[in-house]
Amino acid sequence: MHLHFPAGSHVLFQGDSITDGGRDRGRHLDTGGPREPNAALGHSYVYLVAARAAAQSPGHRWRFTNRGVGGDKVTDLAARWRTDTLDERPDVLSVLVGVNDAWRVVEGDSDDLDADRFRTTYDALLTRTREPLPRLRIVLCEPFSLPGGPSPDFDDALAAQVLLRQKAVAELAAEHRAELVRLQPVFDEAARRAPAAHWIHDGVHPTHAGNQLLADAWITAVAAARPAR
Repeated sequence: MHLHFPAGSHVLFQGDSITDGGRDRGRHLDTGGPREPNAALGHSYVYLVAARAAAQSPGHRWRFTNRGVGGDKVTDLAARWRTDTLDERPDVLSVLVGVNDAWRVVEGDSDDLDADRFRTTYDALLTRTREPLPRLRIVLCEPFSLPGGPSPDFDDALAAQVLLRQKAVAELAAEHRAELVRLQPVFDEAARRAPAAHWIHDGVHPTHAGNQLLADAWITAVAAARPAR
Protein backbone atom coordinates (compact mmCIF):
# COMPACT_ATOMS: atom_id res chain seq x y z
CA MET A 1 0.00 0.00 0.00
CA HIS A 2 1.25 3.46 -0.93
CA LEU A 3 0.29 6.74 0.69
CA HIS A 4 -1.15 9.43 -1.53
CA PHE A 5 -0.25 12.84 -0.15
CA PRO A 6 0.58 15.84 -2.35
CA ALA A 7 4.29 16.51 -2.79
CA GLY A 8 5.77 18.51 0.07
CA SER A 9 2.99 17.58 2.54
CA HIS A 10 3.64 17.98 6.25
CA VAL A 11 2.33 14.99 8.22
CA LEU A 12 2.00 15.63 11.96
CA PHE A 13 1.44 12.94 14.59
CA GLN A 14 -0.14 13.83 17.95
CA GLY A 15 -0.82 11.71 20.99
CA ASP A 16 0.59 10.22 24.17
CA SER A 17 3.57 7.97 24.91
CA ILE A 18 2.54 5.43 22.27
CA THR A 19 3.19 8.14 19.67
CA ASP A 20 6.01 9.86 21.57
CA GLY A 21 8.21 6.77 21.50
CA GLY A 22 11.05 8.50 23.37
CA ARG A 23 11.52 11.14 20.68
CA ASP A 24 14.36 13.62 21.05
CA ARG A 25 13.02 17.04 21.96
CA GLY A 26 16.39 18.76 22.25
CA ARG A 27 19.42 19.60 20.17
CA HIS A 28 22.74 17.84 19.82
CA LEU A 29 24.72 18.38 23.03
CA ASP A 30 28.07 18.29 21.22
CA THR A 31 27.35 20.73 18.43
CA GLY A 32 24.27 22.64 19.49
CA GLY A 33 22.94 21.86 16.03
CA PRO A 34 19.51 20.67 14.99
CA ARG A 35 18.03 17.41 16.23
CA GLU A 36 19.12 14.26 14.43
CA PRO A 37 16.10 13.42 12.24
CA ASN A 38 15.81 9.77 13.25
CA ALA A 39 15.87 10.59 16.96
CA ALA A 40 13.35 13.39 16.50
CA LEU A 41 10.78 10.86 15.28
CA GLY A 42 11.27 8.50 18.23
CA HIS A 43 11.05 4.72 18.08
CA SER A 44 7.28 4.38 17.81
CA TYR A 45 5.05 3.59 14.83
CA VAL A 46 5.65 7.16 13.63
CA TYR A 47 9.23 6.32 12.69
CA LEU A 48 8.08 3.19 10.85
CA VAL A 49 5.39 5.04 8.92
CA ALA A 50 7.81 7.80 7.93
CA ALA A 51 10.51 5.31 6.96
CA ARG A 52 8.28 3.28 4.68
CA ALA A 53 6.65 6.32 3.10
CA ALA A 54 9.96 8.07 2.41
CA ALA A 55 11.51 4.92 0.98
CA GLN A 56 8.57 4.22 -1.34
CA SER A 57 8.11 7.80 -2.52
CA PRO A 58 11.42 9.66 -2.15
CA GLY A 59 10.51 12.31 -4.68
CA HIS A 60 7.48 13.53 -2.75
CA ARG A 61 9.58 15.36 -0.13
CA TRP A 62 7.06 14.66 2.64
CA ARG A 63 7.91 15.99 6.09
CA PHE A 64 6.98 13.93 9.15
CA THR A 65 6.77 15.45 12.62
CA ASN A 66 6.15 13.73 15.95
CA ARG A 67 4.58 15.84 18.71
CA GLY A 68 3.38 13.02 20.98
CA VAL A 69 3.95 13.51 24.72
CA GLY A 70 4.08 10.63 27.17
CA GLY A 71 1.27 10.59 29.73
CA ASP A 72 -1.01 12.95 27.82
CA LYS A 73 -4.76 12.78 28.07
CA VAL A 74 -7.08 14.62 25.71
CA THR A 75 -7.09 17.63 28.05
CA ASP A 76 -3.28 17.75 27.89
CA LEU A 77 -3.42 17.75 24.11
CA ALA A 78 -5.89 20.63 24.25
CA ALA A 79 -3.59 22.63 26.53
CA ARG A 80 -0.70 22.54 24.04
CA TRP A 81 -2.73 22.40 20.82
CA ARG A 82 -1.94 25.91 19.60
CA THR A 83 1.84 25.59 19.65
CA ASP A 84 2.17 21.86 18.98
CA THR A 85 -0.48 21.48 16.28
CA LEU A 86 -2.08 24.61 14.85
CA ASP A 87 1.14 26.61 14.64
CA GLU A 88 2.76 23.67 12.82
CA ARG A 89 0.30 24.14 9.92
CA PRO A 90 0.18 20.46 8.96
CA ASP A 91 -1.43 19.13 5.79
CA VAL A 92 -2.19 15.79 7.46
CA LEU A 93 -2.86 15.37 11.18
CA SER A 94 -2.94 11.99 12.92
CA VAL A 95 -4.16 11.73 16.53
CA LEU A 96 -3.98 8.76 18.89
CA VAL A 97 -5.22 9.48 22.42
CA GLY A 98 -7.52 7.93 25.00
CA VAL A 99 -5.76 5.12 26.81
CA ASN A 100 -4.39 7.41 29.53
CA ASP A 101 -7.87 8.85 30.03
CA ALA A 102 -9.20 5.31 30.42
CA TRP A 103 -6.35 4.21 32.70
CA ARG A 104 -6.82 7.11 35.12
CA VAL A 105 -10.54 6.41 35.43
CA VAL A 106 -9.83 2.78 36.28
CA GLU A 107 -7.30 3.93 38.89
CA GLY A 108 -10.07 6.02 40.43
CA ASP A 109 -8.72 9.49 39.77
CA SER A 110 -11.81 11.68 40.13
CA ASP A 111 -10.12 14.61 38.39
CA ASP A 112 -10.05 12.82 35.05
CA LEU A 113 -12.67 12.70 32.34
CA ASP A 114 -15.35 10.09 32.02
CA ALA A 115 -16.15 8.86 28.51
CA ASP A 116 -18.76 11.54 27.83
CA ARG A 117 -16.46 14.39 28.84
CA PHE A 118 -13.63 12.77 26.87
CA ARG A 119 -15.84 12.89 23.79
CA THR A 120 -16.92 16.49 24.42
CA THR A 121 -13.34 17.69 24.88
CA TYR A 122 -12.10 15.82 21.80
CA ASP A 123 -15.02 17.17 19.77
CA ALA A 124 -14.17 20.74 20.74
CA LEU A 125 -10.51 20.14 19.87
CA LEU A 126 -11.37 18.95 16.36
CA THR A 127 -13.78 21.85 15.82
CA ARG A 128 -11.03 24.22 16.94
CA THR A 129 -8.73 22.60 14.38
CA ARG A 130 -11.07 22.70 11.39
CA GLU A 131 -11.67 26.45 11.66
CA PRO A 132 -8.10 27.66 10.87
CA LEU A 133 -7.22 24.59 8.75
CA PRO A 134 -10.33 23.77 6.71
CA ARG A 135 -8.43 21.66 4.15
CA LEU A 136 -6.56 19.64 6.76
CA ARG A 137 -6.71 15.87 6.34
CA ILE A 138 -7.40 14.38 9.78
CA VAL A 139 -6.72 10.79 10.79
CA LEU A 140 -8.12 9.54 14.11
CA CYS A 141 -6.66 6.36 15.58
CA GLU A 142 -8.74 4.46 18.10
CA PRO A 143 -7.12 3.69 21.47
CA PHE A 144 -6.49 0.03 22.27
CA SER A 145 -5.33 -2.33 24.99
CA LEU A 146 -4.47 -5.98 25.63
CA PRO A 147 -4.14 -7.95 28.88
CA GLY A 148 -0.90 -7.19 30.68
CA GLY A 149 -1.73 -4.62 33.32
CA PRO A 150 -1.46 -4.91 37.11
CA SER A 151 -4.16 -7.61 37.39
CA PRO A 152 -6.81 -9.43 35.33
CA ASP A 153 -9.53 -7.33 36.96
CA PHE A 154 -7.67 -4.16 36.00
CA ASP A 155 -7.27 -5.43 32.43
CA ASP A 156 -11.02 -6.05 32.16
CA ALA A 157 -11.90 -2.65 33.59
CA LEU A 158 -9.41 -0.92 31.32
CA ALA A 159 -10.73 -2.72 28.25
CA ALA A 160 -14.25 -1.56 29.11
CA GLN A 161 -13.15 2.05 29.48
CA VAL A 162 -11.08 1.90 26.30
CA LEU A 163 -14.09 0.52 24.42
CA LEU A 164 -16.14 3.57 25.39
CA ARG A 165 -13.46 5.84 24.00
CA GLN A 166 -13.14 3.76 20.85
CA LYS A 167 -16.83 4.36 20.21
CA ALA A 168 -16.35 8.08 20.81
CA VAL A 169 -13.44 8.27 18.39
CA ALA A 170 -15.40 6.44 15.68
CA GLU A 171 -18.31 8.85 16.08
CA LEU A 172 -16.02 11.87 15.98
CA ALA A 173 -14.28 10.62 12.86
CA ALA A 174 -17.64 10.47 11.07
CA GLU A 175 -18.77 13.85 12.36
CA HIS A 176 -15.54 15.68 11.52
CA ARG A 177 -14.87 14.13 8.09
CA ALA A 178 -11.81 12.36 9.46
CA GLU A 179 -10.36 8.99 8.56
CA LEU A 180 -10.55 6.26 11.20
CA VAL A 181 -7.78 3.77 11.92
CA ARG A 182 -9.17 0.82 13.86
CA LEU A 183 -6.49 -0.75 16.01
CA GLN A 184 -8.20 -2.99 18.55
CA PRO A 185 -9.08 -5.66 15.96
CA VAL A 186 -5.47 -5.64 14.77
CA PHE A 187 -4.12 -6.36 18.24
CA ASP A 188 -6.90 -8.82 19.10
CA GLU A 189 -6.05 -10.84 16.01
CA ALA A 190 -2.33 -10.63 16.75
CA ALA A 191 -2.92 -11.92 20.29
CA ARG A 192 -4.33 -15.10 18.76
CA ARG A 193 -1.02 -15.66 16.98
CA ALA A 194 1.33 -14.91 19.87
CA PRO A 195 0.98 -13.94 23.54
CA ALA A 196 -0.26 -10.42 24.24
CA ALA A 197 3.13 -9.48 25.71
CA HIS A 198 4.77 -10.10 22.35
CA TRP A 199 2.81 -7.15 20.97
CA ILE A 200 2.17 -4.92 24.01
CA HIS A 201 4.49 -5.34 26.98
CA ASP A 202 2.26 -3.85 29.71
CA GLY A 203 -1.23 -3.88 28.24
CA VAL A 204 -0.77 -0.41 26.71
CA HIS A 205 2.67 0.25 25.20
CA PRO A 206 3.55 -1.64 22.00
CA THR A 207 6.76 -3.60 21.66
CA HIS A 208 8.76 -3.32 18.43
CA ALA A 209 6.44 -5.97 16.98
CA GLY A 210 3.37 -4.07 18.13
CA ASN A 211 4.64 -0.82 16.68
CA GLN A 212 5.06 -2.55 13.34
CA LEU A 213 1.44 -3.73 13.53
CA LEU A 214 0.32 -0.20 14.32
CA ALA A 215 2.34 1.31 11.49
CA ASP A 216 1.04 -1.24 9.00
CA ALA A 217 -2.55 -0.63 10.10
CA TRP A 218 -2.09 3.13 9.81
CA ILE A 219 -0.61 2.94 6.31
CA THR A 220 -3.26 0.48 5.12
CA ALA A 221 -6.16 2.58 6.40
CA VAL A 222 -4.80 5.93 5.21
CA ALA A 223 -3.71 4.62 1.81
CA ALA A 224 -7.16 3.15 1.22
CA ALA A 225 -9.11 6.24 2.28
CA ARG A 226 -10.26 9.05 0.05
CA PRO A 227 -9.60 12.43 1.67
CA ALA A 228 -12.74 14.40 2.49
CA ARG A 229 -13.39 17.48 0.40
